[in-house]
Amino acid sequence: MGWREAETVRPITEWERDDGVTTIRMRERPDGTWMVRLDRLFQAPEGNLYRRETVTSREEALDLVEEWQREYDHEAE
Repeated sequence: MGWREAETVRPITEWERDDGVTTIRMRERPDGTWMVRLDRLFQAPEGNLYRRETVTSREEALDLVEEWQREYDHEAE
C-alpha cells in the first residue's frame, strides 16, 4: 500500500495512506521548528493511533514523514 499527498493548504502538507484511514501532516511552527503528526482512525484494521513530534528543520520533518510512511504502511503491519 502506498501514500499520496492529500490536498495541501499552506502552510500544512498532508499525506494520506491509500486506504484512507491514516494521515501524516507536516507544518512549520511560528518559532521556526516543524511539527509532524500521524493520525490513524479508530476504524483502521490495526487500531487507532496518534503521534506528534517536533523537529528543528524541514529536512528532519521530511525524514520523519518518510520514516513513518514506511513504519505505518498497512502492508508492513
